Amino acid sequence: MSTAITLENSRSIAIGGFDGMHIGHQALFNELDADGVIVVIETGYANLTPQRYREHYNDHKIEYLKLEDIRHLDGEGFIKLLQEKFPKLQKIVVGYDFHFGKDRKYSFNDLKKLFDGEVVVVDEVKHNNDSVHSHKIRAKLQIGDIKGANEFLGHNYSIIGERIEGQGIGSRELVATINLKVEDFLLPKEGVYATLTRIDDEEHFHPSVSFIGHRVSTDGSFAVESHILDSEVICEKKAEISFVDFIRNNEKFDSIEKLKEAIKKDIAQANKVLHRLAL
Repeated sequence: MSTAITLENSRSIAIGGFDGMHIGHQALFNELDADGVIVVIETGYANLTPQRYREHYNDHKIEYLKLEDIRHLDGEGFIKLLQEKFPKLQKIVVGYDFHFGKDRKYSFNDLKKLFDGEVVVVDEVKHNNDSVHSHKIRAKLQIGDIKGANEFLGHNYSIIGERIEGQGIGSRELVATINLKVEDFLLPKEGVYATLTRIDDEEHFHPSVSFIGHRVSTDGSFAVESHILDSEVICEKKAEISFVDFIRNNEKFDSIEKLKEAIKKDIAQANKVLHRLAL
């Protein structure tokens, strides 16, 4: 993203909620000029790319507008706000289902009437004949359909968390894991996953196997933890887990030995999945 791009000199914007920055959203961004800006209407309910994590998935400058600050505006007021922020605005890009203004009463047809410039309306984006929407991605994550969610996203679903102390059993009796406190992000279904994990501010990801859920075989506490497969690493502050594939459901084992056996199988399966990915 060029540092020269500002709201004052941008001539095109794409408007939407853009939670997930999925392939449907990317279709809108592709209509922007080089100096285009993404305008995020922040509802406070984004949990695929909460807060400013949308910036990980596109190089355009992003401007955030809080829904609470604009929901009272009528159509004319909304256009006036945009023109004040973007004085050189010539093109607005929206999706086919875009609504704006008080009570969401205005559509792209009203936008075309109210805005004295070009309005580009991007048609519904489909993958395997299924329309792509953020709510469908959430539903896929909640049933463990990581591959399906990633296909809709156009990238691996990822979560970021603060490192916390675990129960200590892993490093003593099982395998060492990085334990995370994850806020704001939607967590996938409880279970074991083949993943890639980035530690602190490292640029690269490590192959890993990750667990999300209640430790039903030990103390019953809830955990988000990742075991690094290629080396021993020290996580000081945070980690990012990128989900590649679902391995198995969360299960209760009658003994630590049986849990150990299951973890060995999980590691083998994760290595197999990630090896295919690297080929």
